[in-house]
Amino acid sequence: MIDYRTLRDWPFPVIEHTYTTDDTMRYALAIGLGDDPVDENQLQFVNDVRPGLPLAMPTMAVVLGFPGSWMNDPATGIDFSKIVHGDELLEIHRPLPAAGTVLAHHRVVRIVDKGTGRGATITYEKELFDKSDGTKLATVRHTTFARGDGGFSREAGLTDEALTAPAPVPVSAPDRVCEIATLPQQALLYRLCADRNPLHSEPSVAIKAGFARPILHGLCTYGIAGRVMLAQWCACDPQRLKSLFVRFSAPVFPGETLRFEMHEDRGAIAFRAWSTQRSQVVLDYGRAELR
Repeated sequence: MIDYRTLRDWPFPVIEHTYTTDDTMRYALAIGLGDDPVDENQLQFVNDVRPGLPLAMPTMAVVLGFPGSWMNDPATGIDFSKIVHGDELLEIHRPLPAAGTVLAHHRVVRIVDKGTGRGATITYEKELFDKSDGTKLATVRHTTFARGDGGFSREAGLTDEALTAPAPVPVSAPDRVCEIATLPQQALLYRLCADRNPLHSEPSVAIKAGFARPILHGLCTYGIAGRVMLAQWCACDPQRLKSLFVRFSAPVFPGETLRFEMHEDRGAIAFRAWSTQRSQVVLDYGRAELR
């Protein structure tokens, strides 16, 4: 069972992560860029033959300084077999360099007991700094839904207030629609960027978890959302994406086509994404703030 104070004070080491332009291009390829190999807008993220290239995708910040599967440590009290990714918020302060060394500072910022049988949410935050000059590059807020850990506050009475609910996506006809076909091997590509959870690569593990086959990483789907926002609303200029939020509502299977429905909403872009094969919403409450 979760002990609120132990988990709230979880001791993360500062993670130093050095990455190269090969890593930057690998991430872009893993979220599907380059599917049109003569599209100059895509090539700027996956090609390094010209000066100043490649550019880094802003959403690569979510894989830099990855803390590993720390929730699998028995001392957390979390039932690791029952966790799912709840939502992700990225705030971009400065464009990511195409290569360099970053320092990642992690901390647990919120633990919410939803009640016995209803699970709990654990939110941790990562601040990413450029080691060379101390510049803050990005802040990432990652929320996990721990389905098996509700009711922990009955003993100590400690829990946090839930985050404010995100604004819903308008129900009117979307202003723009975009479809992106994922690759059958996309999870195998994306796992080379950070998360080696066998749920995304080993059929027997996926079946044991209740899926017919391995599923795509939620953060890969998140990266695809960032790709769509840049292409549709930012003229493929990574400096124009200020923040990106999504709530993960259903898994994606590699090879499915994602349909993004987007609305201009008070200076931002509200969106959701569907699996066209299953007519199921896989990302909801999406919101991109632009510069």
